[in-house]
Amino acid sequence: MHPDKVRRDRLARLEDLPNIGPAMARDLHRLGIEAPADLAGQDPYEMYERLSRLTCTRQDPCVLDVFLSVVRFMAGDPARPWWAYTAERQRTYPGPGAPTP
Repeated sequence: MHPDKVRRDRLARLEDLPNIGPAMARDLHRLGIEAPADLAGQDPYEMYERLSRLTCTRQDPCVLDVFLSVVRFMAGDPARPWWAYTAERQRTYPGPGAPTP
């Protein structure tokens, strides 16, 4: 859902979360996340790595941005577009094949 349309009092389905449409909802279901409340305490970086392993495909880094957005939203942050997290991801996630600090 577009972040401007999200209402915290109406979070029954994954698609009620900011930046989550049908495809991302399917990815979250693959991770065992069935409802918005299931995101509490999740690590978006671990979710990204786990999804890549489950699908045997390195996911687009923007998927990590979306995971950051929904985990942070469920932790109390305001609804933001997924690209608001791109700079953070680029600073904190080295990506595949990059040396870790």
